[in-house]
Amino acid sequence: MTVSTTTAPGHRPPPAPAAQPFGLRILTGLCGVLLAALWSGLNDRVSSISLPDLRGLLGIGYDEGSWYSAVYIAAEIAAMMMATWFAVTFSFRRFAITVTLAFAVLGAVLPLVHNYPCLLMLRVAQGLFGGAMPPLLMTAALRFLPPGIKLYGMAGYALTATFGPNLAMPLAALFTDTLGWQWIYWQVIPPCLIAAAMMAWGLPQDPVRLERFYQFDWAGALTGCGGIVMLVLALEQGERLHWLHSSLICTLLFGAAVLLPLFFVNEWHHPLPFFKLQMLGRRNFSHGLLALGGFLILSMAGSALPAIFLTHVQDYRPLQIGPLALSIAIPQLLACPLAAALCNIRRLDSRIVMGCGFALLCWASYAGSHLSSVWVQDNFYLLQAIHAIGQPLAVLPILMGATGAVQPVEGPFASAMFNTTRGMSAVIGGSLIETFVTHREQFHSNVLLNSGTIKHPEMLLDSETPLALSGGLGAFAGRVHEQAITMGIADAYLLLAGLAVLLFLMLLMPKRSYPPKSHLPPQPPPAPQPAQALSAR
Repeated sequence: MTVSTTTAPGHRPPPAPAAQPFGLRILTGLCGVLLAALWSGLNDRVSSISLPDLRGLLGIGYDEGSWYSAVYIAAEIAAMMMATWFAVTFSFRRFAITVTLAFAVLGAVLPLVHNYPCLLMLRVAQGLFGGAMPPLLMTAALRFLPPGIKLYGMAGYALTATFGPNLAMPLAALFTDTLGWQWIYWQVIPPCLIAAAMMAWGLPQDPVRLERFYQFDWAGALTGCGGIVMLVLALEQGERLHWLHSSLICTLLFGAAVLLPLFFVNEWHHPLPFFKLQMLGRRNFSHGLLALGGFLILSMAGSALPAIFLTHVQDYRPLQIGPLALSIAIPQLLACPLAAALCNIRRLDSRIVMGCGFALLCWASYAGSHLSSVWVQDNFYLLQAIHAIGQPLAVLPILMGATGAVQPVEGPFASAMFNTTRGMSAVIGGSLIETFVTHREQFHSNVLLNSGTIKHPEMLLDSETPLALSGGLGAFAGRVHEQAITMGIADAYLLLAGLAVLLFLMLLMPKRSYPPKSHLPPQPPPAPQPAQALSAR
């Protein structure tokens, strides 16, 4: 997939690559891109879940550990903005293989490094290579798949947002408790090597287009990447540093507020931008970006909130939470293709499918708002089952409607915008949930302490056991914390239920979209006189 551009005088661009017939080789190459993109997302989540163990092994504190995760995520999202530009320039096949192998090499080196500044530099580099992989998956699906099965390629892309994050918890438990902490990093090596081999055999070789550097968007790269990095770091560190009470957070937010508007103005006028902002004028594409961002925040009700509750209230470890995460992850392997098959039915409006998905997610979030401190893992399985059905029903129509409004030459732009939105939504959602739960926990704790409970602490303890025998004030403080965080998480579930209602109401925004094999709405039967009908056209 190439983009038509004006080149510098005297530099004739090579001819566009010939269309490749879809077959076993291209299918193998696409599966390699899917595997690489899937493991890129898994690496991020596995590292974050295993961070407490890594901090102990590396001898770093909580503050240093927070930067260890933040710099990776910031570099990852910055790479998502520009990956497709470089893929078109250096050729899709070469770029995909290079970033995949570089990602694996850094995974092999990281366990050997114990110097903290060097470790941060390597994490930034790995984040850059890892962030380049998801945009390549969407670009490959839009370019190589025939119209009749293009939605199944989108289902593969959806797996990176629904299957991958939920698979990370059991994998993190496996690596930290069984195989050894080095596999937190080394787990990327086997799949990346397999993916690179599949891409080398299956993907066609495009011509290199180095002449595009004559129009490289330097201003966009500096303002866009700089603004995104500053915003991500502010969101990742904001709650820890108390937001606007920190001069660092204020500086980062101010820098993002200055750079990002400059980036958008530059992209609107640049002849070869990273983002083609004119595409936002299409209702379905704009709705797709908004709905995808909202969906990714909403999906945290199925992954983040149960894990927070079971970790802080029931003292579960990742090994014990793993089966609960798998209850969402494994069904996605069947649910995503089935959702794609539903969207491929021409007579079925995909907005109905999307509405059913958001309704199910709203139901699951509202049911989660009835959380109590006696809940254990088994109480979440029904909610997880609803999420396992609702998530693919919601996300596949979003991708179908948005990509249906994209012309073939606009694929790299759409992929860059979608994946940057996806990465930023995950950061915003994580920051929102962390901040909201923390503040609601403090609110409920104050209410409990200022109510009659402080005069009768035995209300939170075993009514038949004297306060002294129950652990005294330490036990009382623990029960207050337990009840406060439970109510804070229940409030977060209710907040996400409200978001699901908003996303449901947003179904009024997009136009009806049809499966890729039939872009036009149903036509009336042909007229009795074909010649006249042909001349009328």
